[in-house]
Order: sequence, then structure tokens, then C-alpha cells
Amino acid sequence: MSHAGNGRTAPPSLCEETPTATPTAPPSTAPSSAASGSARRDAGRGKPRDPFLDNAKYLTILLVGLGHAWAPMVSDSDTAGALYLATYTFHMPAFIVISGYLSRGFAGRPAQVRRLVTGVAVPYVVFEIAFTLFMRVIENPDRAFSMFTPSYALWFLVALFVWRLTTPVWKALRWPLPVALVIAMVASATPGIGGAMDLMRVLQFLPFFVLGLQLRPEHFELLRHRAMRVAAVPVLAASLVFGYWALPRMNSTWLLRHDAAPEMGVPAWVGPVMTLATFGCALAMTAALLALTPRRTTWFTSLGAGTVFAYLLHVYPIHLARQYDWYSLPGADSTLGRAVFTVLALAMMTALCTQPVRRVFRCVVEPRMEWAFRCLDATDSGRSEQAPAVRRLAAR
Repeated sequence: MSHAGNGRTAPPSLCEETPTATPTAPPSTAPSSAASGSARRDAGRGKPRDPFLDNAKYLTILLVGLGHAWAPMVSDSDTAGALYLATYTFHMPAFIVISGYLSRGFAGRPAQVRRLVTGVAVPYVVFEIAFTLFMRVIENPDRAFSMFTPSYALWFLVALFVWRLTTPVWKALRWPLPVALVIAMVASATPGIGGAMDLMRVLQFLPFFVLGLQLRPEHFELLRHRAMRVAAVPVLAASLVFGYWALPRMNSTWLLRHDAAPEMGVPAWVGPVMTLATFGCALAMTAALLALTPRRTTWFTSLGAGTVFAYLLHVYPIHLARQYDWYSLPGADSTLGRAVFTVLALAMMTALCTQPVRRVFRCVVEPRMEWAFRCLDATDSGRSEQAPAVRRLAAR
């Protein structure tokens, strides 16, 4: 999710907060050549981006788009249903784990809070208003407007805001991941949570973010072993086979994590059990995806810098397709038709990650808003954009 732009330093992306003490990327996954390293800079701050993480972000955002594109096909195709279940098991968990890893440096400094507001809170407000108006035009002129009920995919912005604000707490705990899992398990058994700000999802997806906070470069090194890459293929294949088996037997709402067990018509104790089961499955599939993710710079590496743009913008064509019933067009319910929708979804997500799209929408996805914040000195900001200038003045 990136940030070059028109000769100015752009704020970091929605899902990225660079650590101050720990390297962002595993050392061995950094660009191998000086040319590739110097050509790709993180947020204009002179720090090389890691191709492995950008590749992983691009692949996960493709899965997000595919999952939304396949959803209307589930009732007509077992294959689409199996792919849907397999994808929904881990596409958001993988995205969130990476977001957590890139948030390890958040300590609540003024500059970091500023980036959290401009990169998460402001886009939430803008896109909540935009989506409400959009749906009033294409579906319901009387659609209610509420900042406290996130529309469609916007729940993630709410969750990321809460998770990142609480990062210092998770870093201070002795056993953060078990605590986060207990919170998720309790939430899954407690009805009535998921109303305001989609709090149920915030709590149930929390363990993946906390897991990302605990990861270190050496953990990614483990995935480089040949045995891990070889094992990744049968893991992903088994998930598809399991999807076929689970399709008529499992309520896919478990994977959405927006309802408690009693609200789904099952005993409360099932919620914690399913929380642990889905966490384990998502973790295994995320590890398999990361094991197969290229470490080198590829043709799509630069697109990993624009995944937040694709995440926020893809919902509009997705809803147009559903509202105007593109899935009922002649041939759409055939194998070829479903393949065409799949290719279109891949093309859409790829296009939305490109530099021209980022340039157009950066003003609302990554606004600078300098007028809204007081000037920060180097001590306040830690990594303030003013710090280099302050050091130069001090040296004179």
C-alpha cells in the first residue's frame, strides 16, 4: 500500500506502520540488488520496501476480491462454494496478520496517531458516506445513514483503528495471543455484541492481529525451508477438498465472525470451539500461502503498495454486479461464465492496485490534512518528516 507521489512524502498506508526498532522485513527477503532496493522506497522515507510483504499483500487482496466475486455463485456451483469456503477461511486472517506485523512499531506517538487518523479514521468517514450515497442511488433511496454501523467491508477500518490503538497494551502483556484468543472465544458465545461498530468482528478477528504483532523476521525464515513450501501445496489442496465436504454441512457464517453462537441457533459453547478450530485452519492456510509467496521482486510486487485502494474501491463494482444481476446473464451460471467472473475479479483487483488509481484516490485514502494537526518536532514524532531538517539545522 504505498505512497509515492508527485514529489512529496505521502503518509503510510492503511495497513502499514513501520517499526522503529525492529526491521520491517526478514533480512533475507530484502531486495537482492541495489537497483531494486533503491527503486522502491517506503512512503518516500528512504527505507527500502520488502518485496516479500508486498507480494503477500497483493495475493491476499486478490483473495478478498475473489471471495466477494464468488459469493453469489455458491448456491449454483459446488466448486464455487468450496472455493468460497476455503478462501473465506483465511483471506482476511492473512490480511490481518500482515497488518499486525506491520503495526509492531506503533507506540502512540503524535506522528503515529496523526497517520492513524488520516490513514484509517478519515477514509472510514469518507467511504461510509460515499457507500451510503452509492447504495441510495442503485438500491434503496431511503437507506439509513449511520457512522456507527460500518457498511460492508468498512468494518476492517474500525477494527484496524481499535487494534492499532491498543498495540502498546498487547506489546506489554506477557501472553498476548492467549489473552486475545480468550477474548475472541468469549465474544463468540456472547450475543448482542455485534451491533455498534461491528464490535463482534473486531473481537473475533483480534487474535490474528495480535499474532502479527508477535511475529519476527526469523518466523518468516522458517517458511523458506523447502519442506514448508512442499507441505504448503497439500495444505491448500486439502482445504479445497474440505470445502466440498463442509459446503452442505457447515454454516459459512462462522467464517464471517459477525454473529455469536446463540444468534446462529447453536449452544453457546460451540462458539469458543469454532473460534479455536477456525483460528487453527486459518493459521495453517496463511502459513501455506506465505510459504509459496515469492521472496524476490516480481511483476506484481509494486501492486502490493496499493492494496488498501483495491480493498476500499472494489466494493462498488461488486455491488453493481449484484444489484443489476450480472450473475443472471446468459451463460453466467456455466463453468465458462464462472471462470470469466473469476478472471474479471482478478483483473479488477489488480487494476485497483495500480499507480494511476492510487494517484486519483490518494486525497481520500491517504490525505495529508496538515491543516488539522499541530507541527511536530523530532521528539514528538519519532519518525517525523521534519526530523531530517531538524538534524540538518542542528548541525550548522
